[in-house]
Amino acid sequence: MPYLQRRELIQGSVAVAAIAALHASRVYAFPARPGEEVVKWLDQLPPNPVPEVVKNQLVWEDLDSWVTPNDKFFSIAHFNRPVIDESKWKLEVGGLVKKPMALTLADIKARPREEVAFTIECSGNTGLPFFNGGIGNARWAGTPLAPILKEAGVLDSGIEVVFWGADEGEIKRADEITFKQNFARSMSLADAMDPKNILCYEMNGTSLPPDNGFPLRLIAPGWYGIANAKWLKRIEVRDQRFESRFMGRDYVTVREEDHNGETVWAETSVGRARLKSAPARVTHIGNDYRIVGAAWGAPVDRVEVKIDEGPWMPATIDDADKAEFAWRMWSLDWPKPSAGEHAVTSRAIDTSGNIQPAMSDPWIAKKHTYWESNGQVTRRIQVG
Repeated sequence: MPYLQRRELIQGSVAVAAIAALHASRVYAFPARPGEEVVKWLDQLPPNPVPEVVKNQLVWEDLDSWVTPNDKFFSIAHFNRPVIDESKWKLEVGGLVKKPMALTLADIKARPREEVAFTIECSGNTGLPFFNGGIGNARWAGTPLAPILKEAGVLDSGIEVVFWGADEGEIKRADEITFKQNFARSMSLADAMDPKNILCYEMNGTSLPPDNGFPLRLIAPGWYGIANAKWLKRIEVRDQRFESRFMGRDYVTVREEDHNGETVWAETSVGRARLKSAPARVTHIGNDYRIVGAAWGAPVDRVEVKIDEGPWMPATIDDADKAEFAWRMWSLDWPKPSAGEHAVTSRAIDTSGNIQPAMSDPWIAKKHTYWESNGQVTRRIQVG
């Protein structure tokens, strides 16, 4: 399997000033060639009909670094985008705990600091006609969540942890009940206690931008974006499974399944990210073309690329930057392609041998919602 080994990813807990300097000075590697020109995809997105909801979609042809700059990082607001005064803000930790807490941002920053490189993708990415750029990779820093829950002392009856955001809006149910509610997502106590989860206050060496959750958000590496609640105001431990608009109605995958010849419909809440890849851009120097893309969502073993109806060909994975929960960049040289329109498709294979499914695969085709749309991505391009 082809790889390019260049350097190890630097991780660990160091002084904030040193990390900020590192981010400011470091040039992130990317599979590029001097003098190459980017060819625009033919299948450009239609206008975004909800710019107040979806901001800063990744423009795949512009992808040129492993880390997505803060000002180009996508964000989604399910309700409003709250403006929070740090001096008045506190994080409440309560519910079924022995010792309720109210932490200022200074309290949280005084705790042990950890950083993780993590590619966040919206679970609906590529599932709507105008939406294929709901993804970005960043270095997130904060303090681990688990020690705070341990310090609060979760009671034996506590089984679920709910993360409440400051963003709020009106809910209208089918039974005509209308009420105001804050955004909220939950996970089991066992999942919340994962040592990789952090209460994040820093993104790529600076404070969280307002659109990405200032002053504090949850970062749950390996989960789809919806689980990484922004603008946190309260963490609550409960004794029952939590259901809300964003747990039990929206962000639910409805799938048709065959059980011994009987059709059964299964509804599941979106959770952990699935294996996926996508062609990012095509470049050329003269008539020598190169396809570059990314793969993420699981431990990636290899990536294969297909042009039109040709065979699957192995791509070269670039290991200049590598982290457990971050995307892997790949490339495939395409020398002297024939003039005309071509289709470019990629698929990722994880370390367990699982293959990213085709859109025609029953696992995808029988899924009657766009959430968790991890089918193979095909883009079209004009050569010559």
